[in-house]
Amino acid sequence: MRTGMINYRPIARIISILLCIVGGLMWTGIPFSAVFHEDVRPLLLSGLTCVAFGGLLFLVPNPKGVPIRKREGYLIVALSWLSMVTFGMLPYLYSGMIPTVPEALFETVSGMTTTGASVLEDIEAQPRGLLYWRSLTQWIGGMGIIVLTVAIFPLLGIGGIELFAAEAPGPTSDKLHPRISETAKRLWFIYVGLTGVLGLLLWIFGLSPYEAINHALTTMATGGFSTRNASAAAFGPSIQYLLIVFMFLAGINYTVLYLSLKRRWTEVWKSDELKAYLGLVAFLTIIITIGVQLETQGAFEQSFRDSLFQVVSLMTTTGFVSADYTGWSTSLTLIFFVLLFLGACAGSTSGGIKLIRHLVFFKNSYLEFKRIVHPSAIVPLRINREVVPGKIITHVFNFLLLYLILFVFGSVALAMMGLDFMTAIGAMATSLGNVGPGIGDVGPVDNFAWLPSHIKVFLSFVMLVGRLEIFTVLVLFTPYFWRLN
Repeated sequence: MRTGMINYRPIARIISILLCIVGGLMWTGIPFSAVFHEDVRPLLLSGLTCVAFGGLLFLVPNPKGVPIRKREGYLIVALSWLSMVTFGMLPYLYSGMIPTVPEALFETVSGMTTTGASVLEDIEAQPRGLLYWRSLTQWIGGMGIIVLTVAIFPLLGIGGIELFAAEAPGPTSDKLHPRISETAKRLWFIYVGLTGVLGLLLWIFGLSPYEAINHALTTMATGGFSTRNASAAAFGPSIQYLLIVFMFLAGINYTVLYLSLKRRWTEVWKSDELKAYLGLVAFLTIIITIGVQLETQGAFEQSFRDSLFQVVSLMTTTGFVSADYTGWSTSLTLIFFVLLFLGACAGSTSGGIKLIRHLVFFKNSYLEFKRIVHPSAIVPLRINREVVPGKIITHVFNFLLLYLILFVFGSVALAMMGLDFMTAIGAMATSLGNVGPGIGDVGPVDNFAWLPSHIKVFLSFVMLVGRLEIFTVLVLFTPYFWRLN
């Protein structure tokens, strides 16, 4: 019976390491506070608190050679994210920038989950060092701090495959390297490299080094936090086009990006999801550009840029805003609402359902007509020219159904808490999909500051469920998870 018990010692050890890493990353904001003559104590004390708690947890004995099984893996991911958002809100609370726990929790969860929804009403008036930490929370969550740390776990005698599976539970199983630590290193090499390139280009194109760093962090994380109240609308066309390119790149499966860097183009173009991604962005941009042009009668380039920017921003769940799409026609607003449910490619930093799941669903639904006409025929579903196992198809259908159920029940719950219909469905869709702006009173020119505290806490939980793709969190609430055998 004891073989089925959860071993909490490696869980404590791993969380201790994560807290020390988070504390160290907090301290990287101290130079910004110092340069802008701001109080460095909030970040200094917050980092010390993280390191102190991490150090205490590290003292828990952890015998070598103890394997991390699936249950420990899921618990580590859930408890790690809980720890990160709990300690991640300390700079806001210590500084008084966000004085209450529900609001600080919401801002931190929104950052770590790369949602980009905010309770700050005047962003430009906030301390620069703390805004940097706000941007950094998105960069940390973009790839998932678990994926970062599995790259160094072999040095600590800890295996990482179960963590990676829990952190990235999408339907694809592509690996860049057979060893999980090597995979994590390659992912972070691409992630850090693209962030650095974008930051340099933003600086060359006219942003200050501070703003270039912040927007590079949040763009590659597909997060959408900005240092400007007007978000990307505060910048000129060249900056917006640059953000479009890198938002689009951030929405591509990192396996595909790696293959592109290796110039293995045949394997790149085998990706059905990449083709669907390119096709959808092009098709939707054309349709929306025509609609905006007919409605506004403005300059064509402006209509095209605003349409392309918002399509890429919402599809990749980045959430940057260049125009108020809810101010356009009802039909265009409806299209943007649907985009909240798409997501970009699996294996990217984007949130949402992910295109690969939509592909599996629609391809299998189409093939079902063929199976009806030819009931004796074996008609396999193929993605990337390979047969998709039935287990994957079942998982995708279960995920889509559960996602829809959560959206409906969450929207009803928000309506019962006092939100109007449009705001309720907009807040639920954008939180579950980790997008940022929604519709109704949480649209692209609004924020979440006006919501009651209990709704902010509820949406914080929804954002975490969405970031960890539902099953990783909800499995903890099932009796099967806690049984000893």
